[in-house]
Amino acid sequence: MGKLRVAVTAGMLGAAGMLALPAVATAAPGIPCSAAAAACIDLSANTSWLQYNGVVTYGGVPITSGKPGYETPPGTFHVTYKDIDHWSQAYDAPMPYSVFFTDTGIAFHEGSLTQQSHGCVHLSPEAARTYYNALKPGDVVEVVP
Repeated sequence: MGKLRVAVTAGMLGAAGMLALPAVATAAPGIPCSAAAAACIDLSANTSWLQYNGVVTYGGVPITSGKPGYETPPGTFHVTYKDIDHWSQAYDAPMPYSVFFTDTGIAFHEGSLTQQSHGCVHLSPEAARTYYNALKPGDVVEVVP
């Protein structure tokens, strides 16, 4: 009987402890995105991060984004699909490790870190592989101006 009482008491304390946890995780310090974002892009800092429940798991890594007339749109998006060996028909160019997050063809992908894009977010080869492997369709991507 005593063992049963201890188990019930421990279970009740565990439930009380869970009720005391915050309902929503907060973003990592210094990251301009919410904790809901799996990927965060800070356009003004030319930096991006991966995070899980507000904890940075990779980055900040350097990026380049859209040039004038082709700006990377700010906002909250969701990963739509991935293509490891995508070819842009619009620009006749390779887009390795593409992770698309808008319905207009904007993606993270391997690209130049010295030249701006036509709206996509360029990453180093290592970062592009990491983003490709970490992100999945439905994940939140936040783009901050």
